[in-house]
Amino acid sequence: MKKKFVSMILLACAACIALSAAAFAATELSVFAAASMTESMNIIAGQYAKKAPDVRITYNFDSSGTLKTQIENGAECDLFISAGQKQMNALDAKADEKANPKKLDFVMDGTRFNIVSNKVVLVVPKGQNKKGISDFKDVMTDKVKLVALGNSDVPVGQYSVEIYKNLGLWDGLQKSGKVTFASNVKEVLAQVAAGAVDCGVVYSTDAATSKGVEVAAEAPKGTHKPITYPAAVMKHSKNAAAAKAFAEYLKSGACAKVFKKIGFSVPAK
Repeated sequence: MKKKFVSMILLACAACIALSAAAFAATELSVFAAASMTESMNIIAGQYAKKAPDVRITYNFDSSGTLKTQIENGAECDLFISAGQKQMNALDAKADEKANPKKLDFVMDGTRFNIVSNKVVLVVPKGQNKKGISDFKDVMTDKVKLVALGNSDVPVGQYSVEIYKNLGLWDGLQKSGKVTFASNVKEVLAQVAAGAVDCGVVYSTDAATSKGVEVAAEAPKGTHKPITYPAAVMKHSKNAAAAKAFAEYLKSGACAKVFKKIGFSVPAK
């Protein structure tokens, strides 16, 4: 009888240990974020690890169009941060039919918010602007042989097209053979930094965090829509509570300091 009682106690203790281990096991949080947020989100992950040591954040950085497609095709994503409203709208059932023609329903109600805003700039290889490129219009002059732009499913590429259309230069630029397209903003940045092109169009935050480029010009006012980055918890998240908690943290003053230091603007509360 005594041996049976001891065995029961040991089994109970083992069960308690197992439950405790499960309780303290790290929650895997999958965050899909636009490539232009790489530096800021990595810093924030380090901060959040101290605040929530039971949560482990795994990032997937890429163009917003690529991330949107991955989510649509079933990739496990708890939180999505897009560099443009277009990609988030395409996943949001509350968006109008024109913005979401497939009537996709991936955005969790009440979790969508605008996290940061950005600017678009024309950059050149650092210390190598011998031709004096200083204006977006210079792409149509002899100063530029090649310009790197994001492709059509990348927000920075869409803003680039919008800018050049509003400047009345897009058709001529397409016909000039000067454009080389990149799959995301970091690739545009890399091409410019390497001197493979004369200039490229990126976000001001990417220019600020790169040692290989310098800003030649800021996009003229009124040539593109405001650049706001929406964030939202995904409806099919397996870690909804943790995702919501991280989303709330992204709205905090601690994160605002990081975003501003990188060069983003933070919406007023």
